[in-house]
Amino acid sequence: MSGSVVLFSVPMLPGVSTMPGYTVTVATGSQWFAGTDDYIYMTLVGTERSSERTLLDKPLYNDFERGAVDSYEISVGENLGDIELVKIEKKKYWMHDDWYCKYITVKTPSGDYLEFPCFRWIVDDKEVILRDGRARLPQDDKTRVAKQHRRKELEMRQKTFRWKEWHPGFPMSIDAQTHKELPRDIQFDSEKGVDFALNYSKAIENLCINQFMHMFQSSWGDFADFERIFVRIKNTISEYVMQHWKEDFMFGYQFLNGCNPVMIKKCTSIPSKFPVTHEMVSDCLERDLTLEEELKEGNLYIADYEIMDEVTPNSTDPCTLQFLAAPICLLYKNSQNKIMPIAIQLSQTPGEDSPIFLPSDDEYDWLLAKIWVRSADFHVHQTVTHLLRTHLISEVFGIAMYRQLPAVHPVYKLIVPHIRFTIAINTKAREQLICECGIFDKANGTGGGGHVELVQKAMKKFTYKSLCFPDGIKDRGMDSQKDLPYYFYRDDGIKVWDTVKSFVTDVVNIYYDSDETVQKDEEIQAFVKDICSFGMQDFDYCEFPKALQTREQLVEYLTVVIFTASAQHAAINFGQFDWCSWIPNAPPTMRKPPPTKKGEVDVKFIVESLPDRGRSCWHLGAVWALSQFQENELFLGMYPDEQFTEKSVKKAMETFQKNLSEVSKSIKSRNEGKKLPYYYFSPDRIPNSVAV
Repeated sequence: MSGSVVLFSVPMLPGVSTMPGYTVTVATGSQWFAGTDDYIYMTLVGTERSSERTLLDKPLYNDFERGAVDSYEISVGENLGDIELVKIEKKKYWMHDDWYCKYITVKTPSGDYLEFPCFRWIVDDKEVILRDGRARLPQDDKTRVAKQHRRKELEMRQKTFRWKEWHPGFPMSIDAQTHKELPRDIQFDSEKGVDFALNYSKAIENLCINQFMHMFQSSWGDFADFERIFVRIKNTISEYVMQHWKEDFMFGYQFLNGCNPVMIKKCTSIPSKFPVTHEMVSDCLERDLTLEEELKEGNLYIADYEIMDEVTPNSTDPCTLQFLAAPICLLYKNSQNKIMPIAIQLSQTPGEDSPIFLPSDDEYDWLLAKIWVRSADFHVHQTVTHLLRTHLISEVFGIAMYRQLPAVHPVYKLIVPHIRFTIAINTKAREQLICECGIFDKANGTGGGGHVELVQKAMKKFTYKSLCFPDGIKDRGMDSQKDLPYYFYRDDGIKVWDTVKSFVTDVVNIYYDSDETVQKDEEIQAFVKDICSFGMQDFDYCEFPKALQTREQLVEYLTVVIFTASAQHAAINFGQFDWCSWIPNAPPTMRKPPPTKKGEVDVKFIVESLPDRGRSCWHLGAVWALSQFQENELFLGMYPDEQFTEKSVKKAMETFQKNLSEVSKSIKSRNEGKKLPYYYFSPDRIPNSVAV
């Protein structure tokens, strides 16, 4: 906390004897509109007494300009004792002018420096009362003033941050209809930066695809037509996808390292609803083993999109029918350790009208079957993997944090960087993107309510343990590196998870010296209970803990919070343009029903099944916009807002940053020379929070 400062004295009345004064330094934020012309008053609250309420004013100078660091002298008549609180009041000068205060430091008459982190907006004629920067558990506070401040802060927050059910069966969200209704502290600095309609329009314009929008409902002529909207937006991966999307290798590879690498599971038995026989797939098996023997050897994998069964297709446009499918795909690890598709069924019910498609079928039958799998994967990715399991759950963590953890709590200080803008982006999405008649409806086959059904179905199988990255990998039988040496999502994710967990362990051990300390922390217990009982609506099947008994449990819980909001979101969000911009590889909707017979498909049928020109353009703009980093993005390990002042925590942060850098270097080294580099878990590309 440093900057150029100018000292100005606040004069006392003649004849009043004073002790040596306190020097207070005030830092204003550097974001847009952070400065203020309003009057700012300060009161120092000590253990013995309080200072006079003092106007901070520098004659002939503008106070509290954006990015300014200003200092003032506050004179006192008697010793204040130890400074416990700093009270800041803002009063209107001409019209209300919000002010963002970064921090305040106080130099005492004895020469000691105290730091009071703020990092919040002060709005209207309101006051903010700050504790010094040392983190404290509730049981650490002994004085009446400290306990009272802690209680009042939470009482005010709980009135401001209220739970609301957006849809039945959903995780709870913030009680706000629009971004403007949110508390100022959690709004975006500039609302224009997250205006979905504006961003998508800009994307469409920047990608030079305006020329196709007037032909909204017309079909493309052939696959080459899609390249016409692709020519200006090539990059290494998306171009490679365009060139190789028809290949079985590319299809299988995406289950491991695409933008939805969480659907594939080890196949331990062929489901009765998917009656694949050895005779069907014998041409694909390379080890001179039967299908049953390959199964026992652990060479078969499966991706089952059962969750898509009976989801309502988009019907918001009466002129265009849209269709969904719930396919099952059997995958085979060949002798080169590549994952290859060997059988696809496009429904959950076998029968004459639901044939099992095979690589030995006609070229276009097999291609269309794979396209249907990719389309189902796109829907599950967008709505379950992305929306529910990163955006909505991170909002639950954030609301509970504000409701149950005061700013002085070490866990608040630890996780608040990972909640930055999450509630705002979700509110904006509910306002513009995934609302009724929102942008989502323009291009997606699950628009118009299907996406709501998907979340409701997914919530019935959503568990706390599934958010623990190593457990989620193991539960799918995907934990063996020997079995799958090219599962970079798993390998890089474990590295980042372990690095985050190590950092969290260091911080937890600084403040919690025993399991008993965790048990006696009423605020952390209220935090996890609020998440389970309110945020997750106390659904029995979610298995979120209602209490924490050990430091180990607390470390795992906080690792889940941080990893989900940062690394997991990055891994499944920022690859969307790479993998989904080539529309035949990730169709957001299908305009013909899944085929019920073989031998009736040609190129024309496939192209007419794919999205029309208009929906293709909206889709392309969407995946481009969603794959962009925010301006002034803060990546994992970056903490410009110094919430912690303790040297021990700052040392832990330095170690964390060093370890993250090593992970980034190892990923970069592995990617060198690869045509399909995997970098979504590289820490230097992982934003701190869900903010896009």
